[in-house]
Amino acid sequence: MTVLPRRTNLVQTLDMIAMTKLALLSVADKTGIVELAKVLTDRYHYQILSSGGTAQVLQAAGIPVTKVSDYTGAAEILGGRVKTLHPKIHGGILARLGIAEDVADLEREGITPIDLVVVNLYPFQQTIAKEGVTEAEAIEQIDIGGPTLLRAAAKNFHYVTVLCQPSQYDRYLSQLAAGGTTLEFRRQLAIAVFDHTQEYDRAISNYLAGRQDFLLRGTNPKPLRYGENPHQQATWYQTGQVGWSTATLWQGKELSYNNLLDLEAARALAAEFMGESTALPTTVIIKHTNPCGVAQGETLLESYQKAFAADPVSAFGGIVALTKPIDAPTAQELTRTFLECVVAPAADQEALTILQQKPNLRVLLLSDFRQSPPTLVRCISGGFLVQTADTFPVDVSQWQTVTTLTPDGNTLADLVFAWRVCRHVKSNAIVVAKAGVTLGIGAGQMNRVGSVAIALQQAGDKAQGAVLASDGFFPFADSVRTAAQAGIKAIVQPGGSIRDQDSIQAANELGIAMMFSKVRHFLH
Repeated sequence: MTVLPRRTNLVQTLDMIAMTKLALLSVADKTGIVELAKVLTDRYHYQILSSGGTAQVLQAAGIPVTKVSDYTGAAEILGGRVKTLHPKIHGGILARLGIAEDVADLEREGITPIDLVVVNLYPFQQTIAKEGVTEAEAIEQIDIGGPTLLRAAAKNFHYVTVLCQPSQYDRYLSQLAAGGTTLEFRRQLAIAVFDHTQEYDRAISNYLAGRQDFLLRGTNPKPLRYGENPHQQATWYQTGQVGWSTATLWQGKELSYNNLLDLEAARALAAEFMGESTALPTTVIIKHTNPCGVAQGETLLESYQKAFAADPVSAFGGIVALTKPIDAPTAQELTRTFLECVVAPAADQEALTILQQKPNLRVLLLSDFRQSPPTLVRCISGGFLVQTADTFPVDVSQWQTVTTLTPDGNTLADLVFAWRVCRHVKSNAIVVAKAGVTLGIGAGQMNRVGSVAIALQQAGDKAQGAVLASDGFFPFADSVRTAAQAGIKAIVQPGGSIRDQDSIQAANELGIAMMFSKVRHFLH
């Protein structure tokens, strides 16, 4: 271990510092630590300081290690509670090498500056998540030295690199290979440390207080032109490198607040029809977060044409989501009307060239439609509401046929299609569909009777032989009778009303098959 000699001049001290590369490695999560240490020592000639279990792991791997206790001359005490809390450690981390007084202090005390700090913390959150854990066990997993090392290194990011997660190791080594870490890279690592220790401390505080906080943190804010209306301000915050933050805006104007809301509604509904290799190409057209046309086809072009024909008036100025890569014929069809946005997993070059005929059309490529947010947050006066996303799987095996008439295979397929669409329509939601195409959609009405009337009126004569899906139960038989008069042959609804028998009786009288999904899908 190289230690700065005492009583040298400043230039000699700085030369010695330049030749000395000292890294402190002390991690609870040993993932990747041996591989990192091998590169540091073999390729970049770092000297390694370590303590406790980390030192044992590195020594077992044949990596030269100086134990912290040997370096400081102070043994670990209190069962390992005190290891790194020593001036030779924190002086080496906090020294500002551009300030002569700090360098003189290092020389006087014989302290070597530490260039790299790799620390992650005791697994407190994982410990308290275990069933039956005692308070004493939890308290022993409250890290003291770790957060202190991390915060010290993060504070001195102008001179020190700090890594607090194994996922950062590869990026760090890439920086070294390119000539050394940049100041901006070290700043970002420091920010990650303060975020990490903040969450760690909050978990401890919540546990000891017996409470549960919900933290919502967005990054990379992008000011939008305005919110839902021009007099409202809006900003787009991102939460990690997932979802829309990974999309490529291929062409068109910047996205607006309303664009993003509609695109998310389109993505969520399109994701219902993705994931299976045998899934038919599907098109979703959204207007004001509600679907106005959804259709499947043998080709992407056919699915788009059917979806557009389902409600061409509403489709004007709409948002289109396609479950397959855009091809040239589909691109040509997309240019025939005014659309705000088109999103697909990919597009071939010919299609992208054709779409340039509409330079204001926003074309986005999003490789994975199925990255749904795990939780949804809505603000109310004096607080906010949090719920898990409605990603409950459609399991037809749990559906119950409650009428004398049982749906045949084609009818059941139509019911499933209508049900998948229905869960993405604002309540009260009614969807009329046939052969993989929506024919009428009743959305957001104050009563279910109104939604039924709107959906059937839109479907018109096409309702003959179609099916109907309802996101909530029918409290009265009137909607069943209205559906029968329009020619509906099967209905799927959650069931659960105290008057279910009235609806079942009406369906039996009128020759309609009815199934209960036993799952409600309100969308407010």
